[in-house]
Amino acid sequence: MLRSSLLYLSRQQRIFDFVKNVGFARKMASRFVAGETIATALAAVEQLNAKGITASLDLLGESVSSEAEARDTGRQYLEILDRIEQKKLQANVSVKLTALGQDISDELGLEVVRQVLDRAKQYNSFARLDMESSAYTDRTLDTFEHKLYPDYPANVGVVLQSSLRRTLDDVERANRLKCRVRICKGAYLEPATVAFPDKADVDRNYVEAMHRLMEHGNYPGIATHDELIINEAKRFAKERGIASDRFEFQMLYGVRRDLQEQIVKEGYRMRVYVPFGSQWYPYLMRRLAERPANIAFMAGNIVKESFSR
Repeated sequence: MLRSSLLYLSRQQRIFDFVKNVGFARKMASRFVAGETIATALAAVEQLNAKGITASLDLLGESVSSEAEARDTGRQYLEILDRIEQKKLQANVSVKLTALGQDISDELGLEVVRQVLDRAKQYNSFARLDMESSAYTDRTLDTFEHKLYPDYPANVGVVLQSSLRRTLDDVERANRLKCRVRICKGAYLEPATVAFPDKADVDRNYVEAMHRLMEHGNYPGIATHDELIINEAKRFAKERGIASDRFEFQMLYGVRRDLQEQIVKEGYRMRVYVPFGSQWYPYLMRRLAERPANIAFMAGNIVKESFSR
């Protein structure tokens, strides 16, 4: 019930308009969001790189309503890639097709994302197409497979969500293509007709997808904070003789920082997804919905920090 409520609130623009200037809300967001500018995001990446952790930068925002917004988002991604190259940071980018104009027209979205991929290819870098709600799954995967991957096989990857019933079929499709996949659980509220309502089923689907990607895929990103699943990935890799440089663990900025550093110390690769930008409210609500205990955790830490000043 709480998860559903938080996901509902994530879609309420009027609430965001109210809370965006509330200090407490912004303080909570700062745990999970690396500021609102490219400069603050790059500073966060520098701190991660110093710990042996790579990053994927994501300019927050989903479906835009005008061509001008889509092209501006594209220009910002070009600047991000330029700045990553200039600073020689260990980072790539994550993009949402709807933020680049897909909902306005497929042609516009394709034009803008190809501009981003051209720049990534120029720098021998990489852009991950983030997966959005199930309403976009077919469009995203079809655009990826038929219109992007053939021209940018080393520079573009996609995300699959274990919450969706279809995902194991999509894993097989990705393995046939030999494309790079990030497997995550999924942060959208979906109908039971397309997604597993029971967490145990989502977890089982995740582990099976992870196994298939690790054994037959191309450098999968194992995106989870679940220690049981992380330990299973380590066990499976050892059992099947899968070297630690054939996959990477991925986590969210500000979540389980202790575990991120521990995994690096153990000799595994770790990438942190670093979101930034002014549209932090929907992202924050989805992060809290994934693990409602984060609410109490965040509130306690903010109070502690306030009294320690």
